[in-house]
Formats: sequence, structure tokens, C-alpha cells
Amino acid sequence: MSILVVAEQLVGVWNRVSWEAVAAAQQIGKELGAPVEAVVVGKAGDLAGKQFEKVYEIEHSLVEKYTPDGYSKALRQLIEKRAPYLTIFPHTYQVRDYGPKLATSLGRVLVSDAVGHRVEEGRLTFVRQLFQGKISCDVEFVGEPPYFASIQAGAYRADQIQVGTSPVETFAPDISASDIRTKPLDLFRESERAVDLTAAAIIVSVGRGIKEAENIPIVQKLADALGAELAASRPICDNGWLPMERQVGSSGQTVAPKMYVAVGISGAIQHLVGMKASKVIVAINKDPEAPIFEVADYGIVGDLFQVVPALVEAIKKAKG
Repeated sequence: MSILVVAEQLVGVWNRVSWEAVAAAQQIGKELGAPVEAVVVGKAGDLAGKQFEKVYEIEHSLVEKYTPDGYSKALRQLIEKRAPYLTIFPHTYQVRDYGPKLATSLGRVLVSDAVGHRVEEGRLTFVRQLFQGKISCDVEFVGEPPYFASIQAGAYRADQIQVGTSPVETFAPDISASDIRTKPLDLFRESERAVDLTAAAIIVSVGRGIKEAENIPIVQKLADALGAELAASRPICDNGWLPMERQVGSSGQTVAPKMYVAVGISGAIQHLVGMKASKVIVAINKDPEAPIFEVADYGIVGDLFQVVPALVEAIKKAKG
């Protein structure tokens, strides 16, 4: 019984969720007492510096550019060869495209967007969220392996990866041009952002609790006092109160700063997936039942219009 984790890269740049999937695979492998292997389409690079039994590089001219047919067929052949108990993917747009196709081709289903897991008496259970995070449900596999699951961004900590030196083996799948039914086009290039929140050590993020655009400077003062970048939840950016490049969440940037301060943010799942990997989370909200408190390390229940100015003054005094 083994665990296989699929890592993803684009033009040599690793998708950050891949490292979170690696952390998940290593943790599950340790709890099940199962060896962990990794696979990537392309060169292993940094992946070979993590602790695996082996890393597989899939190389073929027909997978140099992504297509769901090419990727699903190549990975299926490796899975049939290695027969892993479980294959773990990062929950990326690409995996959403080919993952279900791959699982279905083997007569299985993909447990997608898992936010956690547990192992009890050798039995693996994944946790998923439903209805925009209002309900968490347990999902167990039935039937014989192989099993498939994708990991939600921010669900696992990439800094908990076990490092090592792993042997690398090239895997050449049997694919012909007739297998590829779609034509890959030029890569989509996102416009350059003026603000890269992923590089910020501290982020202060504001949500609907701020009520009006004219109140944003209240939170900006807290960001200035902490030497932080100002960010926001989607409603703030949708209203045009802050530029879209400052949005954190599933449709914005995914961040993992040393400290994330959520001000007036209730904590919808779309926002949580973009920030819950932060090292320390501080939440300020007047609703003690707000979902944001479930992921917060420190919580302040109170009116932000009273709490934030008091924090700013305290920080200024502490700095002298």
C-alpha cells in the first residue's frame, strides 16, 4: 500500500498548492504507515529534494503542453503500473479539468477539495465542506483502491514538508497523437499586479464590517502601524472600494503571511481558502459565531470601530 502525490508546474514554476498536497501526502502516509511517491509531468527539480520513496518524471512530447486527454492517460498508466492505494492532487484549475476524467477512466470517483483528514483504526476519512463552508462532512472510500482525492488550497501547511533526497525515475507513457482530442492554445498570461500580496509578511484585510468606503482609512491606519499590506474580501473589491489586486480568496490571491489580521470579515469559505495557511491569524468581528473564529489563533469579539483605533494606539505606544 502506497501513496502517490501529483505535483503541478507550469513552465518550470511550481503551483504552490502542490507543496500543500505533498505535506498532506506525507502526513497521511505516516499515519497509515505507507510509503509516499511523487509524480510530475516534466522535470522533478525541487520535488526531488523532498522525502519520497521515489519521484517519477513523466516525459513525452504529447504532454509538453497540457491537455486533459494527455495528462489523464499518462497518469493512468503510471497508476496502473504502481497501483497506489491513494493518489493525492492539489485542487487546482488544471486538476479540476482532468482529475474526474482520470478517476472515472478507472471506474472510481475523485473526492475533491478536501480540507482535512483523519485516520482511525487504519481507516482513512477525508473532510469536505458543503454549502459555502456551512457544513462539514466526512467522506470514506468504498470498494477497492485506487482512491483519489484533491486537497484544498490552504488546508495543509507546506512548511511541514519532510525534506530529503529522493531517487528520480523517468516514466514514458504510451500516447499517440490520436489520443489527444483537444488542441492546446497559447498560455493565458495574467496582467502584472501592482501589489503582490503573496510576498507580504503581514497582511491586514478588511471585510463588509467596515460598512462604507469612507471607513477604509480606519483599517489602513492599522496596516500602517503594523507595516502591513492592506487587503480585502471580495465584496470590498467588487464594490470598487479597493482594487481587485488586493482581494484575498478563491477568486483573488492565496496568501500565507506570518500574520493575517481579518477585520470585519465573517469568514466565508471563498475567503478562508485564500488565507487559512497564514502562520498566525487574528480576527476582529462583532459576531462571536462568525466562521472566521474557527481558523483564528487569536480572536477579538467587538466593534471594529472601537477595537481598531485602540489597537493602533497600543501599537504606537509599544513602538515608542
